[in-house]
Amino acid sequence: MKQVQLSAYGVPEQVARCVEVPDVGAPAADEVVFDVLLFPINPADVWFCRGSYRLKPPLPATPGAECVGRVAAVGASVAHVKPGELVINLQRENWAQRRRVKGADVIKIPAGIDLKQAAMVRINPPTAALMLSDFVDLRPGDWVIQNVANSAVGKLLIRLARGRGLRTLNVVRRESLFAELKALGADACVVDGPDLWQRARALADNAPIKLGIDAVSGEATGRLGGCVADGGTVCNYGSMTGQDPIMNRADVIYRGVILTGFMLGRFLAKRSIEQVRALYAELADRVVSGDLNAPVEKIYPIEDIQAALVRAQQGERTGKILVAPNGPV
Repeated sequence: MKQVQLSAYGVPEQVARCVEVPDVGAPAADEVVFDVLLFPINPADVWFCRGSYRLKPPLPATPGAECVGRVAAVGASVAHVKPGELVINLQRENWAQRRRVKGADVIKIPAGIDLKQAAMVRINPPTAALMLSDFVDLRPGDWVIQNVANSAVGKLLIRLARGRGLRTLNVVRRESLFAELKALGADACVVDGPDLWQRARALADNAPIKLGIDAVSGEATGRLGGCVADGGTVCNYGSMTGQDPIMNRADVIYRGVILTGFMLGRFLAKRSIEQVRALYAELADRVVSGDLNAPVEKIYPIEDIQAALVRAQQGERTGKILVAPNGPV
């Protein structure tokens, strides 16, 4: 079978190769085997290839934080999924044609779901949902500010917040993005800059902004910290700059602004498997209904993984880059 392997850690398109490896074989009693239908290339996958992600396994290593698959076989003790059903996988190493994993690691998703959207259910939707629920007790009418609002997570957060009656103030780098975000339900948009706190508070009519969500890090974290109300929270979940978050000492000490962080695995681990399955069932249902979706620019075959990686790292894309390991879906 085909699998993507890294021969070294470095420039992704230079170190990733599509290679032939032995088939995964039949499942043990507690295992599931599934065919990978589609996987996306996420920023975390790019960092993994570069060796700058938190996980750096021995080489050769296979990337892949998420995918959608169709069950091919189940072990005797697995009862929650059966052959032919669609699943997402909570484990990594998904850039391959076929996977064999513990039954507890696969989550069943609805048969009618769009496969392209299903490939992206595992990470971004729960990331947006849990950041809105696990840090601040937000009530309808409350304001949330986020940067990188035009990212996949940012767009999902706008829709999820809208559904909860929350108002979003969305920070981007150029005004040309405003119309797209407002069409998704953004309440206000603003271009980032040194005086962000003044413009943000004016757009919120000086109502308290209780939560800031940051994926840029560096000084951008501090700019969000200046926007949130006294005692507010800034949640960092990424670093587009590659820098550590920087907060203004006065905001932290005198205004009591809290800086915290989010990693999906850590927050899923606080929940029972039943709660995790229920979370994904709710999100998948919203994808099926059309309430949650993310644009896809192009689907590549696994043999073209290098070209897919090049495009995934380029700006001004119209959507996510996906890869189909087993041919068109």
